[in-house]
Amino acid sequence: MGSWQIAGMLIASVWLVLYYPQELLPKLRAEPGYQHFVFASIVALSLFWSVQAGIKDGLNLHFLLMTTLVLCHGWRIACWIALAPLILLIGFGKLPWQDGGLYMLCSVMLPALFSYTLFLASYRYLNRHLFVYIFVAGFFAAALTIVLQISLTALWFGLEGRYSWQEIIDNYWLLALLLWFPEALLNGSAITLMAIYRPHWLRTFYDREYLSPER
Repeated sequence: MGSWQIAGMLIASVWLVLYYPQELLPKLRAEPGYQHFVFASIVALSLFWSVQAGIKDGLNLHFLLMTTLVLCHGWRIACWIALAPLILLIGFGKLPWQDGGLYMLCSVMLPALFSYTLFLASYRYLNRHLFVYIFVAGFFAAALTIVLQISLTALWFGLEGRYSWQEIIDNYWLLALLLWFPEALLNGSAITLMAIYRPHWLRTFYDREYLSPER
């Protein structure tokens, strides 16, 4: 286990403890419907993360769905929910356990915080309208978040020295140009359906503001 992997484990562990959502367990105990929603989120994330494609070992691509998860649960709960699919990836041998901490940082924590920051920026500086929420906080945020995740993973592998920078750019990072639109479309479609049919599933969606006739 290398120094990068040890540092990743420590940082991810401290992050999870410091930003543990105190409301999560009481909410799970009090609301059976929320239990089902959390379980469904874990299952969906596990399915999408398990379908991976890549040319080099470790440099795998998959749909991230962190933007949808963050808009549904908030970024702190999203990080804890994503911990379950990560453990499943390790358990089924799709991810070395030594890489768990760095994977958590590059694919979950930093993308979740980034996606939530984009939502806050759109909420504060743009008109609070349904289409702004769907296209900015959903579609465009998802596109930028997957590019960030791929860039962070590329930086991790490059600084660690597993592959040359040329190999990483040619065989991994450039593929972000192919994945950003499907990721954005998947998240945007999910957010659209929930905003219309299940707005209560979206923790960051406020009917009175986004659907107000005055806006």
